Amino acid sequence: MTGADYLLPLRTKLRSLRTESFGADPAGARMERIRRSPHFVDGSFQNPVGARTRPSGSAVEFAKIYFQKEQRARRTPDGAVPVHPTTLADLAGLPASGLRLTWMGHSSVLAEIDGNRVLFDPVWGERCSPFPFAGPKRLHPTPLSLAALGPVDVVVISHDHYDHLDLPTIRALAGTDTVFAVPLGVGAHLERWGVPLDRMRELDWNETTTVGAIRLTATPARHFCGRGLRNQQHALWASWAVAGPEHRIYHSGDTGYFPGFREIGAEHGPFDATMIQIGAYSEYWPDIHMTPAEGMRAHLDLQGGSPHGVLLPIHWGTFNLAPHAWAEPGEWTKYEAEEAGQAVAFPRAGEPFEPAGKVPADAWWRAVSQPIAHPWRRPKPAEESGGAPRRDLDLAGDR
Repeated sequence: MTGADYLLPLRTKLRSLRTESFGADPAGARMERIRRSPHFVDGSFQNPVGARTRPSGSAVEFAKIYFQKEQRARRTPDGAVPVHPTTLADLAGLPASGLRLTWMGHSSVLAEIDGNRVLFDPVWGERCSPFPFAGPKRLHPTPLSLAALGPVDVVVISHDHYDHLDLPTIRALAGTDTVFAVPLGVGAHLERWGVPLDRMRELDWNETTTVGAIRLTATPARHFCGRGLRNQQHALWASWAVAGPEHRIYHSGDTGYFPGFREIGAEHGPFDATMIQIGAYSEYWPDIHMTPAEGMRAHLDLQGGSPHGVLLPIHWGTFNLAPHAWAEPGEWTKYEAEEAGQAVAFPRAGEPFEPAGKVPADAWWRAVSQPIAHPWRRPKPAEESGGAPRRDLDLAGDR
């Protein structure tokens, strides 16, 4: 740093430290369009329902829980997380039903719907972080390389957080012919990373675009945005409803629970399958991520209040992002599915399945998980009335 550098404004100095992974801030015509959005109020995008986007409670208390040795052990698998070994071969043929989903880990899903291939929130990087040497590292390898994945018609991004928008992945996809469907403002990052404007569809909530035979609608979500220390809320976050000639699917992105799921379902559902965030929840940020119980409630809302279609849990099992046990989201979701009578898919990463066919239901995480307590278990009527209690199943392996 030269002597003259000391005279630069602090904001300019901080910007000079930002690596390319931080992306870019909206400006020019993009920023003008953002200002015209009905969801952009008082200088920032607003949630459909009020939400606290910063952790509540004591930072010291949270740090004790998060970094305690025993707690860290709970958040890590006991062995190698199983990954489906024949993903490439299984994807070689077309889905018999016209709809096939392949969970690639975390929130990344390849959806083959009515002859079109849609890739949601692709993250193939080793860390969800702006730095290659720090930040949450993936707990299992990707099931196959991006190059082996083959052509993708459209890449859908839910928001700009690092575990959903990954620079090396976008860079690789930018060199293909795929279209990118993103929430309003997120296009600034993609443009900086080499995605041509004519291959971008940047949508506000409730706006729709068509790619091939499918319609993609950006639907509301309850979350926030930002890739740096200063979060200006100048990029939108969204869930997505995708409709083909024969099938409909929904991807929640990251969201807290809110009543708007019922409206989304009434407008765009019912869905053959939903991909719902059920991991990285905490009492420290209850408004912006859902617990498995809330995720099940959201799915039922989207389906008009009754069990329907298949729920694919996402946003768990790949990165360590919250204080809960590593496998707890899967175990809790399995419990909620049994209580609701709802079909839920539990594929290993890379395991394709068709919602209309046999749905993978094996609790594969139990083989590499420490015992999991079941504080969410609700008493049955016999227990509430003083009858013989049902045996409390506190170990994942007991169920």
